[in-house]
Amino acid sequence: MKQIDINLQSSIRLEGSKVIYFDPIEREARHDADYIFITHSHWDHFSIVSILELKKENTVFITPRDVVEELLNVGILEEYIYVVRPNEHIALKNLEIKTVCAYNLQSKHHRKEQEWVGYVVDFDGLTYYVAGDTDALKELRTIKCDVAFLPIGGTYTMDYKEAAMLANTLKPKIVIPIHYGYVVGNLDDAKAFQRLLDKDIQCQILVGRN
Repeated sequence: MKQIDINLQSSIRLEGSKVIYFDPIEREARHDADYIFITHSHWDHFSIVSILELKKENTVFITPRDVVEELLNVGILEEYIYVVRPNEHIALKNLEIKTVCAYNLQSKHHRKEQEWVGYVVDFDGLTYYVAGDTDALKELRTIKCDVAFLPIGGTYTMDYKEAAMLANTLKPKIVIPIHYGYVVGNLDDAKAFQRLLDKDIQCQILVGRN
């Protein structure tokens, strides 16, 4: 298992042969990012301030199209930006990346036509699924992963009950609840989520601000 750190919300850091960030916000300066993934453009997932604290000269960005202009405006070169939509595949050095859909069925907060994404990333021998902000969509039920990061806060995403049902369908070795304790949801939701999981799924509660 690689080192996993979540400082808050959906701000995930993986460290192994490379250092990978997903949706970094309120991160301290480290300038160690080999890859930065962005799921969508909402303020609690896309922070130029944090990106500038983490990027180094050759950091690679994987992102939906609607944040590209802001990245270019702060001096990130186009050659280091991969623009993605749902249901795509990218092979990079050390990484195999698949994009999956991430949207709400009823709410207008995350619309399907915006083409925001979740990521399934093969990295150092494990497969990680980072859901982004999404409901528990039927399109997601066939994802194969070792580690799943699922939002549980409700309102803008699936709630803890829906997330537990999805986790029990996906059957990862480890599931880590995210997207709570900052805007919506709290530590009690994470503990309730944990209780609903099948016994063979390990739950790690890592979000730092509750």
